[in-house]
Amino acid sequence: MKPNTLIPFIPLGIALATVLSVCAAAGIATESAAAVSVPPAAADRPADDAAIAAVFSPSVRAWEPEIIGWSEEFGLDPNLAATVMQIESCGNPSAVSRAGAQGLFQVMPFHFSDGEDMQAPAVNARRGLEYLAGALLKSEGDIRRALAGYNGGHGVIDWNPSQWPAETKRYAYWGEGIYADAAAGRSSSPRLEEWLAAGGASLCEQAAIIIS
Repeated sequence: MKPNTLIPFIPLGIALATVLSVCAAAGIATESAAAVSVPPAAADRPADDAAIAAVFSPSVRAWEPEIIGWSEEFGLDPNLAATVMQIESCGNPSAVSRAGAQGLFQVMPFHFSDGEDMQAPAVNARRGLEYLAGALLKSEGDIRRALAGYNGGHGVIDWNPSQWPAETKRYAYWGEGIYADAAAGRSSSPRLEEWLAAGGASLCEQAAIIIS
């Protein structure tokens, strides 16, 4: 993600875009050498009536209470926030792309204030979801365009989708389909399975290791 600009942007970098040769949407994240924050074990969490859909990977659903709380702060559907986390990091709080995007929502450093811990889950979520909420507002609620804006910058929201950079088209394709399945309450997502099979599974394998 990045500020309002017409310059294409790849939040997860080139690495996973190469691996996802079919329809890449994200770059391969790497582990940070520093200690990372992880979600508490399910048994340690209070019960909550709200829930994200079952379609998401376990490493994303591990953040369910946090996703719900963060989404409420910005008036977002938790399933939309979970969709972005799925594609960006698959729930890995120490993910870092070759382009320098950080954390759960792969936020670029220039979105943070001086002294902020870019990989701290709450800080990263606040900056990422603030940008996502802005994209949703600018797109007047159009999920596909909002996701394109999160990936390619808010400026692309007003473009004809045929003019979006290839990376942004792929990102919107993955995200729109995954979110639609989640919002419908489905127990599985064919679009998510496509993403995993195309290379996203490696991102989730890294996340599972980090949060285990």
